[in-house]
Amino acid sequence: MLFLVHMIVQIPTDADKAFTDALKAEEKAFSQQLQRDGKWRHLWRVVGEYANYSVFDVGSNDELHELLSALPLFPYMQISVTPLAQHPSAIAAN
Repeated sequence: MLFLVHMIVQIPTDADKAFTDALKAEEKAFSQQLQRDGKWRHLWRVVGEYANYSVFDVGSNDELHELLSALPLFPYMQISVTPLAQHPSAIAAN
């Protein structure tokens, strides 16, 4: 199942820099592993924002929820999820 996920990160401006740097390093490692595993298929930065659009390929809504809630930055994210389906006019299969 494919999902388009929009993540907006909102870390408090007064947060401890060492803590947030460590959190961002954990987030990077975790997200890159999900990409290598084929679960996080695409990742695009939103220009001028601390945000991204991503495409996840997972087996269920529950699996997506588990992955997203396991992200180290999850407590600081606003997330919206859109389920995707193959368009009948698409020339390439997803």
